[in-house]
Amino acid sequence: MSTPLVALQKPKDISLSEIEAELSQIWLNQAGDNLSPVATRATTFSMVIYEPEEFQQLLAVLGYYKEPIDGIHGEHTKAAVCEAQKAMGLMVTGRVDQETLAQLRNEVSKLPPERLKVSNMNMRGFSMSDAIAAQNPCRIITLCPEIGGDDTVTAQVSAYCPIQKSGMSGMVCCEYITLRGSKSAIHRAGELVSSLMIPNLPRFAWWKATPNPEQGLFQALAKNCHCIILDSSYFSNPESEFVKMQDLVESETFVADLNWHRLSVWQELTAAAYDPPERRSSLLEVDRVTIDYERGNAAQALMFLGWLGSRLGWEPISYSEASDDYELKHIHFKGTNGRAIEAELAAIPVADSGEIVGDLIGLRLASTNPNANCATILCSETTGCMRMEAGGSAQFSKTEQVTAIPDQKAEYLMGQQLQRWGRDVLYEESLAIVAKMLHLR
Repeated sequence: MSTPLVALQKPKDISLSEIEAELSQIWLNQAGDNLSPVATRATTFSMVIYEPEEFQQLLAVLGYYKEPIDGIHGEHTKAAVCEAQKAMGLMVTGRVDQETLAQLRNEVSKLPPERLKVSNMNMRGFSMSDAIAAQNPCRIITLCPEIGGDDTVTAQVSAYCPIQKSGMSGMVCCEYITLRGSKSAIHRAGELVSSLMIPNLPRFAWWKATPNPEQGLFQALAKNCHCIILDSSYFSNPESEFVKMQDLVESETFVADLNWHRLSVWQELTAAAYDPPERRSSLLEVDRVTIDYERGNAAQALMFLGWLGSRLGWEPISYSEASDDYELKHIHFKGTNGRAIEAELAAIPVADSGEIVGDLIGLRLASTNPNANCATILCSETTGCMRMEAGGSAQFSKTEQVTAIPDQKAEYLMGQQLQRWGRDVLYEESLAIVAKMLHLR
């Protein structure tokens, strides 16, 4: 769900003094209108959203997508992706993935410059998910790089006022600033963006793309925000990006990954499987781990293994990759009791893929000790446990089916993240293990 925002003026060339003056004028006009409910600016937090939304723009340039560019991957976007995939000879999934993105970029690169302008209405910066609006943000600054855009930055401002519950007087409103321009122009605006964030309030940056810590805009946001929020399901190469994220954490930059929250139900069921005292005592006997995930992004599988290793005190000692029937990653650990632990991550092609690239499919924990009561199988209810139950050991395993969290969309998870913006020690400890694993590649 999203709620439209009202733009109270047309775009104009960016000027810091004009932006603040225009926002002030909005409140002056509101104060002079005795017929309207009293509107006040929220005093919660400010947030920068880097919203490239390249997919819809590429689809629009190529004529597959006719709707507004809004960053919302709904039915119209899915239909356009399916049409493009069919035309380009790719597997038709309707899902945003790196293979489709690369092919779209290649097709657009063949076009003359005059064809690169996107004529679709640009709605980025004019809608906010209800999950985020419910947190009553004070100021949101949306950065919208445009394909074929001008090499200058223009701005729009508006005020967003969610509808209050019946019986409540007045409105608590959010100031909304939208900056548009070419990618290079937006990336030069780091100092300006930092100055627009409200002092003395929490400051967040939601980077809706693969992180680039070497880039000036990203550096400015990391320096001036209390928390950089990412989503590793977007990453084109999570194996390298996780190492960069760990570097950020070690430099005292607070990092949150929305994809981490998608693992919560898997973590909870895994922990619950060892709650009984007779199984808890055998937990340290676990030395064989198999994790299946949807092919296309290994982020969730790596993070889950990092979480498991951090909880059980495993130290990574080797990492290798192989291609068999599936793309495989093999990681070896040394346990606290000197036990040798082997983990296998398998990228599984699935016919009916979910919305999130790289969702976990199944998990098996076992031991080479035949007397250990620790064998556990978890599997997605949508795919079943057939592969995990192969090998004849399923009858001795505790088996559970995992029901995905009700809403895995980034906007919903962002609403939750804004309620707990402090450091997540469990996540940081898990990421540290992942980084150690990946340094062994």
